[in-house]
Amino acid sequence: MAPDPWFSTYDSTCQIAQEIAEKIQQRNQFERRGEKTSKLTVTIRTLLQNLKDKIALLKDLLLRAVSTHQITQLEGDRRQNLLDDLVTRERLLLASFKNEGAEPDLIRSSLMSEEAKRGAPNPWLFEEPEETRGLGFDEIRQQQQKIIQEQDAGLDALSSIISRQKQMGQEIGNELDEQNEIIDDLANLVENTDEKLRTETRRVNLVDRKSTSCGMIMVILLLLVAIVVVAVWPTN
Repeated sequence: MAPDPWFSTYDSTCQIAQEIAEKIQQRNQFERRGEKTSKLTVTIRTLLQNLKDKIALLKDLLLRAVSTHQITQLEGDRRQNLLDDLVTRERLLLASFKNEGAEPDLIRSSLMSEEAKRGAPNPWLFEEPEETRGLGFDEIRQQQQKIIQEQDAGLDALSSIISRQKQMGQEIGNELDEQNEIIDDLANLVENTDEKLRTETRRVNLVDRKSTSCGMIMVILLLLVAIVVVAVWPTN
């Protein structure tokens, strides 16, 4: 199975964030030693812009995956938490970059302690679902891939069932067409037979009428012959 593009982008984004943190620490060390930091500053600005673009891409990929039901709602929530974590990390890194000499880890610790005092939700300490609690990143990814594979298998099975039903429907349709053709042939045969029967009936009636007429003529002729015989027969 091809790697999930969201996780591939997420991995590269995390690496960029880590690189930015290292570069900021290096810049701060240079400043404390009085060394030039202009080259590092340009590099950090470029990396921060790249980080911003990657986070925007992750948001777009996540929105597309959720809207097209490519992932479960639970997985969508988990990815949103990871994305929120990245957004917060980006904000911290940007603050660290603008705050002369401040270390990224110190800013993060300060933000967490201030939020804890206010009782505000801490994006770094989101409630992890039971299904993924205690699992590493690779294990979570494997779990998600397994879920996706199971969904794919279910879709394949459903597609196979639909294909079989479609094939059965086509076979039934073909059989009905054949039956209709047979019925049409029988109807034509019955119609032809009926026409022949009517023709033969007319012939029989005609012959019967002719026979009756001939019989009457014979009777009349016999009567005429008898009359003639009687008329010419000598009387004693």
